[in-house]
Amino acid sequence: MTIELLQQVRVIDPVSQTDQVSDVLITNGEIQAVATQITDIIPDTQIRDCRGLVLGTGLVDLYSHSGEPGFEERETLSSLLQAAAAGGFTRVSILPDTSPVIDHPALVAQLQKGIGREGGISSLSSSSFCLPRLNIWGAITLDVAGGQITELADLAAAGVVGFTDGLPLNNLGLVRRLLEYVQPLGKPVAFWPCDRQLTSNGVMREGADALRFGLPPIPVSAETSAIAALIEIVANIGTPIHIMRVSTDRSVELIAAAKAQGLPITASTTWMHLLLDTKAVKSYHTSLHLDPPLGNPSDLQALRQAVRGGIIDAIAIDHAPYTYEEKVQAFAEAPPGAIGLELALPLLWQNLVTTGEFTALELWQALSAKPAECLHTKVNPITPHHLAEITLFDPQKTWQVESKNLHSLSNNTPWLGKELTGKVLQTWC
Repeated sequence: MTIELLQQVRVIDPVSQTDQVSDVLITNGEIQAVATQITDIIPDTQIRDCRGLVLGTGLVDLYSHSGEPGFEERETLSSLLQAAAAGGFTRVSILPDTSPVIDHPALVAQLQKGIGREGGISSLSSSSFCLPRLNIWGAITLDVAGGQITELADLAAAGVVGFTDGLPLNNLGLVRRLLEYVQPLGKPVAFWPCDRQLTSNGVMREGADALRFGLPPIPVSAETSAIAALIEIVANIGTPIHIMRVSTDRSVELIAAAKAQGLPITASTTWMHLLLDTKAVKSYHTSLHLDPPLGNPSDLQALRQAVRGGIIDAIAIDHAPYTYEEKVQAFAEAPPGAIGLELALPLLWQNLVTTGEFTALELWQALSAKPAECLHTKVNPITPHHLAEITLFDPQKTWQVESKNLHSLSNNTPWLGKELTGKVLQTWC
C-alpha cells in the first residue's frame, strides 16, 4: 500500500472551482482526503512538504502530432508520452496525419497495442510520472486527402476519440454530408477552417510586420471565410463541432456570435498564439513558422480575452516535432510547427498567471477541464474518493531548455537554449 501526504499544497481544481492551500492524502492512487490540515497520519505515510507548489487536475491536450508511425526520427509514441508526462499532461490526443494515416480500425488497434508494449516512460522516474492516456483521432477522409469519407462507424467502434483530418476541408458538400453521418455516433468532430486558395504561398499573418520582414502574407479572410461557411452549415445541420487553431480577432467575433445564437460549437487556440505575435518573427526563427501563423498584436489580445471569457474553450498544444535538418532552412521553406508539450505550462504560467492577466484557475481550466469537455469526457475533481489524475507543479523552479533536458526527440522550439521558470515534478494517473 502506498500512502502519500502532500502538505500545504496549493490545490487548483477547475472542476470544483477551487483554488486553496490544503493537505491532500492519496492512498494507492485514490484521493482519500483534502483538508486544511490532516493530522491523523498512519505509519509508513510518505509525507511531503509542498509549500509553494501547485497541485492541479491532470492537463489534457486536444491535438498534437505524432511522428510514429512513419516519421520516428521526429518522434516516437514513447518519446511523445514521455514529453507529455514531463509537461504535466495525463491525456494526449494525436492527430491522424501519420504515415500510414489513421483512417482504418486496424491502425488504431496497432497503435493501442504498441503503447501497452512500450510502456512509454522508460526515461522518466516511474515513481514520479505516470503513463498519459493516449487518445487517437480518426481521419475524416481517406489518407486525409479531403476526398472520400472514411468508415466512421468502424473507427468509432475501434475506439477513436473523435474525427478530424487536422487539415483544411474546403469541400463544403463533403462537410455537410459528414455532419449528417456523424450525428448518431456521438463523437466530437473537429475542423481547421482555412481557405488554401486565400492562403496561397503565404507564411505570415498579413499586416505591417509582414511587409517589414518581407514575408508572403496570409490574409485574415483565409481563416474567417472558412469559419463563416462552417458556422452556416452547423446552423443548418445542428451537429456539434469543434473549431481548431483559432488565430484572429475576427474569428473570435464570429465564434462569439455563433455561440450567442446557441449553436453547438466549441473552439480552441494554441498555446503559442497566446504568447507571441508577429513581432517575434523578426528573428526569422523557423520554429516561429506556424500554421496558422502567429497573429498581429490585436489578435493575441483578442485570443487571450476569448480564453478568459470562455468564447475560446480550450488551449491546445498542437505539438509538431521536426528534425534539425527539416527546420534548418529559409523561414518560408521550413515546415510549419513547433514542439510544446514540455514547455506550455511553465511559459503560460510565467507570462499569463505571474503577470496577473489570468488567474491560475482560468489557465488550468483551459488546459485541463475544458479540453476534456471538448472531447466529450471529464477530468476527476481533486476531492475524496476520486482516482488521482493530478499534476504537481513548481512555479518557481528554473531549468534550461536544452536537448538533454527534453524528452521529445525533436527540439524545434524558439525557446531552445533559454532558461524557463516552472517545472512539473510529478503526475498521477
